[in-house]
Amino acid sequence: MIKCLAIDDEPLALQLLADNISRIPFLELVASCDDAFAANKIMQEQSIDLIFIDIQMPGITGLQFIQSLVKKPMVIIVTAYKQYALDGFALDVVDYLMKPVSLDRFMKACNKAKDLYELKQSAEHNNLPKQDYMFVNVGYSLMKISFNEITYIEGLKDYIQIHTSTSPKAAVVRMSMKSIEEQLPAYLERIHKSFIVNINQITSIRKNALFIDDKELPVSDSYKQVIEKLIK
Repeated sequence: MIKCLAIDDEPLALQLLADNISRIPFLELVASCDDAFAANKIMQEQSIDLIFIDIQMPGITGLQFIQSLVKKPMVIIVTAYKQYALDGFALDVVDYLMKPVSLDRFMKACNKAKDLYELKQSAEHNNLPKQDYMFVNVGYSLMKISFNEITYIEGLKDYIQIHTSTSPKAAVVRMSMKSIEEQLPAYLERIHKSFIVNINQITSIRKNALFIDDKELPVSDSYKQVIEKLIK
């Protein structure tokens, strides 16, 4: 069974969502929550595989809540706002459903989540290698970026710049450093609140800085263990 949460601040929409979930035989509804804070409390207490969430909610939006998650379950967005679709898919959501949602469309989204869940379970069981790339929303399209081509990533408030060895121009993505850090392999290390570096691309090291060719990247005191680990 796939354990799931339903999150929506509208009582009728939440009840409809819970009713639809009850019709899917491989879903187990753990709880229905009317805000992200209640959902977060439940997720701290037990393992959740899938969340169904609205976008416009008081306090914290659905997208902000998804970005805040350290250990992110599968996500299906259920909303009346189509303009956030690209932002949603940039966060690797399973599906983006527009209210009112027909049962057949809802079942299709759930089947996608089931396929992904079974794939992850199979990969963990067989120790298969992890995906070596990601798609990010750049402008009006999704750009594929290979992890091993990333030289460094710089955080700029609500955006990040992804610098690669294959392009002179950085990809500018509306995404938090925390959100992208969760998706990266171990050789892409955080060295500063505003910088992540590919340790395989480092050409020299100083006390409080790393260099990729002529590019100097600062290392903050809280991340000095990265330099120590590299030197050892």
